[in-house]
Amino acid sequence: MMRSTLLTGCIAVLAAAQLQAQIARDVAPFVSVNAPVVVLNHATVIDGTGAAPKEDQAVVIADGKIQSIGPAASVQAPAGAQVLDRSGYSLIPGLVGMHDHLYYTDSYSVQLGDQGEVGEPGLFVAEIPYTAPRLYLAAGVTTMRTTGSLEPYTDLKVKKRIDEGQMPGPATDASAPYLEGPHTRFSQMHELTGPDDARRLVDYWASEGMTSFKAYMNITRDGLGAAIEQAHAHKMKLTGHLCSVTWPEAIAFGIDDLEHGPVFSDTEFVADKKPDLCPQGAGRANGWSTIAVDSPEVRELIRNLVSHHVSVTSTLPVFEASVPLRPKLQSRVMQAMSAESAQSYLRARARISATSPMASLIKKEMDFEFAFVKAGGLLLAGPDPTGNGGVLPGFGDQREVELLVEAGFTPVETIHIATENGAAYLGRLDSIGTIAAGKQADMVLIKGDPSKNIEEIEKVETVFKAGIGYDSGKLIESVRGQVGIR
Repeated sequence: MMRSTLLTGCIAVLAAAQLQAQIARDVAPFVSVNAPVVVLNHATVIDGTGAAPKEDQAVVIADGKIQSIGPAASVQAPAGAQVLDRSGYSLIPGLVGMHDHLYYTDSYSVQLGDQGEVGEPGLFVAEIPYTAPRLYLAAGVTTMRTTGSLEPYTDLKVKKRIDEGQMPGPATDASAPYLEGPHTRFSQMHELTGPDDARRLVDYWASEGMTSFKAYMNITRDGLGAAIEQAHAHKMKLTGHLCSVTWPEAIAFGIDDLEHGPVFSDTEFVADKKPDLCPQGAGRANGWSTIAVDSPEVRELIRNLVSHHVSVTSTLPVFEASVPLRPKLQSRVMQAMSAESAQSYLRARARISATSPMASLIKKEMDFEFAFVKAGGLLLAGPDPTGNGGVLPGFGDQREVELLVEAGFTPVETIHIATENGAAYLGRLDSIGTIAAGKQADMVLIKGDPSKNIEEIEKVETVFKAGIGYDSGKLIESVRGQVGIR
């Protein structure tokens, strides 16, 4: 038994040493922990399952995986291991960002005016393939879904370089370009001509290496149904930020996930809603204004979602950015932006009307998400770093977790939503999403205890991805003043 244990340990050490030698030049400056065997000692473990935190634990990492977890007093460190005393720290699973992007929307504000009109001045998009992956990883996002692409070949190249260890960043579920219908506002998006075109696009991007799909606001019912069927034929999933198609219609077609929550994207309660058309103006804005979350209609929507196993992705930060006087300005966010991006965001923020209904709408969305989970629904988490430019990659993922606590979830429940739930949706729960022996060592080391104070989720020291520890502070410093440029 002793000989077998020693042999296993030697193999793990050799494999880890080979991995250590392969760290690329552009990645090495950010690596802070890369010993063959590492013991994180005396940390509090919040394992992502929703179970109560366990204090004073020792977590052993080798060969990119979690080898064991147990009380620090009873775990003997393997010979030659790097032992790090992390008293006063917590470990959570790597965040699974389920609505992340590799582009930045600068000078773009979506606001609700005094009369309920939807103001959308335009979209000016900069792909940020350098800064976004670094910020995601720095914030603890070890796996992400891009949830709609505007520069698909750039996104695929970034995914490839991360997978090959040539650049720092999360493992990526790369979503194909938006599946959009006629009359889109965005020049970057192809307008589907019908069901055959939808099938063609799904087939093409699946062959190019995309692993998921997203339908957008003007897609028709026929186009959506065809796209879902074709995605499922490739054993891939499709989500939607909808408007022209209502949530019940999409559920009937077999959609896998719905973005943003219904308060901001389900048009079933809009008066005189016309089939296949996205309502405009006050009607669209006011669709949910008179509907109560505990009404029979909303209870039926939740029942419909849960019974058909349709997930909902919470993206509270992008909506908070249009609430007057929210969020509070953070120096780390402003310092990461380019000067032009910071100025653009501050101008957009200043234009938010003091009488905007966004505060009440986001509260209603929070109430819906809480009710959905309590009814057995699978809630996913992501910030959608778009909108008026104030939601940044990574920092927005942390803010999403904080806002879910504001919505009524406990910190432990929220960490579960942001980790295990995303892994379950992606079909990767056997390897990521929780802290458990045998799983990939994707973990976030935090100074403090976010189970007691959720804002301490921002105090990331080290992010472990496949057992390699990355220095969060160095990653953030490397993009200072560059978000919006590259």
